[in-house]
Amino acid sequence: MELLHYVRLVRRNWLFILLALIISVATALVVTENTPPKYVASTSMLISGQDRKGSLSTAYQAGALSAQRVKSYASLLTSRRVVGQITAEEDVERLQKNITAEAIPDTVLLRATVTDTDPARAAQLANALSITFTQLIDQIERPSPNSRATIKITVVDQADVPKEPVSPKPLINLALALVIWLFTSIGLLVLRDYLDTTIKTREVLQEASKSSILGIIGYERAARRHPLIVRTGGRSSRSEAFRSLRTNLQFISVDRQPRSLVVTSCLPGEGKSSISANLAITLAQAGGRVILVDGDFRRPSIPGYLGIEGGVGLTDVLIGKAELRDVTQPWGEAGLHVLPSGQIPPNPSELLGSYGMRQVLARLTDAYDMVIIDAPPMLPVADATTLAAICDGTLLVARYGKTRREHLVRAVELLSSINARVVGTVLNFAPVKSSTYYGYGYESDAKVKVPANA
Repeated sequence: MELLHYVRLVRRNWLFILLALIISVATALVVTENTPPKYVASTSMLISGQDRKGSLSTAYQAGALSAQRVKSYASLLTSRRVVGQITAEEDVERLQKNITAEAIPDTVLLRATVTDTDPARAAQLANALSITFTQLIDQIERPSPNSRATIKITVVDQADVPKEPVSPKPLINLALALVIWLFTSIGLLVLRDYLDTTIKTREVLQEASKSSILGIIGYERAARRHPLIVRTGGRSSRSEAFRSLRTNLQFISVDRQPRSLVVTSCLPGEGKSSISANLAITLAQAGGRVILVDGDFRRPSIPGYLGIEGGVGLTDVLIGKAELRDVTQPWGEAGLHVLPSGQIPPNPSELLGSYGMRQVLARLTDAYDMVIIDAPPMLPVADATTLAAICDGTLLVARYGKTRREHLVRAVELLSSINARVVGTVLNFAPVKSSTYYGYGYESDAKVKVPANA
């Protein structure tokens, strides 16, 4: 399952990976093009001890002496005293960085390498370095000014003018860019996925809510302008998703079938009002007596969705200014009624938790098969928690890619603290191409007749 998850992650972000590949390759080409070529010229020198007597023991001592000198000479070769004799004073430090001296293991050979942007100059400097170093050793290895030097330096291989640069190497730069691209792009995707706590899969939603997923509503571009499923005559994948939600809701519990249902979300903008309206329409289409109550006293949305007058409603009933039957409005489908929120009160939570609200809810459950209450989001205000405490069940709406796991966990904890029943969750705005959403779409050119008050 983990491997499949990462495969889907890469597939969802293929455009980012392709863009990163293009940038990496372009960067490698630009770096290669703007890097000046460098050439390497090498010279080899043999270090030997001079045997003046010709005896075997003396020859052995001379050989041991030359072997001891090799490592010291490797450091001396790049010293300022040697380099200063083959270049100008201001260029000594720069040239020292471009000279490499190494003692070849298990031998008395010393190799000097000079790197330069000019191949001829690299060979010239390497040869000059070997000659200068030979003369210097001949001077410092004399016991006295008139005696013979104990160590002899012989140039074995003179430096030739290199034909090919050692850098830049286009293929190596390109390969390095591809490796960096692969690890960077995949690493960023995995890190972003790890840090992203939004709900994007059924498994995460079910784990965070600790309840069943009753429905997955796919994203449709036209739903923003026409949020109600009646606009398509019920012939769309979104309509079918609400029918599936209706079926799952009707069979969640045979013995404890909810008669009053609070529909809420964690935060604003997650689509709980459109879920409430379309669920009520779908239940009414099945022949049930349904009433949709706008319980959001702070930002009422139901009148705007259904195209009805919302100036008088539940608030007026609770404060005794209107009768329940006078503010209840029939809407479109047979059996569907709507109770708007009415005027916005200064104390929404107190009204929703009042004894009068309990009486109104009892009258509604007696008169209708299902009472759907569109409540405010849970985390900003306590209104939804107050309604959940007096209703039979709560339906939590989570928005794909927006609702965070920690927010959903907090909402469930609030409901559990008042012993409210969470009947299930709905994942809203799921991508149609995502494996989370399964749709069987409809296409029709027929004109759909919409109720005048819709």
